[in-house]
Amino acid sequence: MRHTKRLSASPSFRTRGRFACVVLGIGWVLILYAGAPSGAAADGLAVIVNQECGVVRLTRDQLINIFLGRQRRLPDGTRVLAVDLLGPNDEKARFYQGLTNKTLSEINSYWARLVFSGRGSPPWQAESAAEVHEIVSSKPGAIGYIDPAHVQSGVRVVYTVADGR
Repeated sequence: MRHTKRLSASPSFRTRGRFACVVLGIGWVLILYAGAPSGAAADGLAVIVNQECGVVRLTRDQLINIFLGRQRRLPDGTRVLAVDLLGPNDEKARFYQGLTNKTLSEINSYWARLVFSGRGSPPWQAESAAEVHEIVSSKPGAIGYIDPAHVQSGVRVVYTVADGR
């Protein structure tokens, strides 16, 4: 008579299997959570103007024209001063991607062509969101973008650029 060993899961094998499943499950949850946008990023960016300005709302097309130098006046006739963030950074990339569906390198290339041909100059450059807020709150025709959490008195939100349009 031949003895065949019955293949059964021993308690230690079952415990290791359950532990591996739990670890894999936690790993997947962490991967999914890491890929999700944070609360601030999911809210988009607030486009702000001086509160003394007569503009209450702007359309996406108007903003594209303002930030790409095609429109030099706000709808109320005030001369516009577009304020951009200096250099490559996350907020600037999110703003142009959400507004124009173009990458920051495409926007920089656009401005390089305009400046080289003498047909335009890029928006005023601010070093931080706090500086954008300061410029916009002190100049009636200024327009800029900041994280909605940083909006304070002296400015009015006229549009929200959602991430990924």
